[in-house]
Amino acid sequence: MSYEEKLNQLKINLPTAFTPKGVSLLSVKQAGNILYTSGHDCRVGDELLYQGKVGTDLTIEEGREAAKQTVINCLGSIKSHLGSLNHVVQIIKMTGYINCQSDFDQLPHILDSASDVLISIFGVERGGHARSAIGVESLPYRIPLEIELVVEVKARGGKSFN
Repeated sequence: MSYEEKLNQLKINLPTAFTPKGVSLLSVKQAGNILYTSGHDCRVGDELLYQGKVGTDLTIEEGREAAKQTVINCLGSIKSHLGSLNHVVQIIKMTGYINCQSDFDQLPHILDSASDVLISIFGVERGGHARSAIGVESLPYRIPLEIELVVEVKARGGKSFN
């Protein structure tokens, strides 16, 4: 089953790449067969799903929902860049920055939901990844978390997709 078919089976609808107006950045940057996403948030359309600190303003479950939506947004940017997720070889690394108080110790638990999305689409071998969960005091627009991915993609005709 292709990754695109798996998305349909899981009823996951990927958004198109989102770049805020007036900001000089790319949602995805590719170097050879390695693709890097910029930090993504839990936006659905033009609205943030949640705002605030996980564990204070948001419950752990809301933080997990935000993480799931955030990684779906990362995948949307990847698909917009590549044309299809079927060009993904493997997920290499996820870095998650979680907006929380200094004593919040459930950082890995929050990102588990995002990791689960990747594994459910790409399988354990290709979707399993290295991961860092980092607690931070503040994030732009009071977003509860930000996720970045590093992904290996297939070469096309011996060349990268650049």
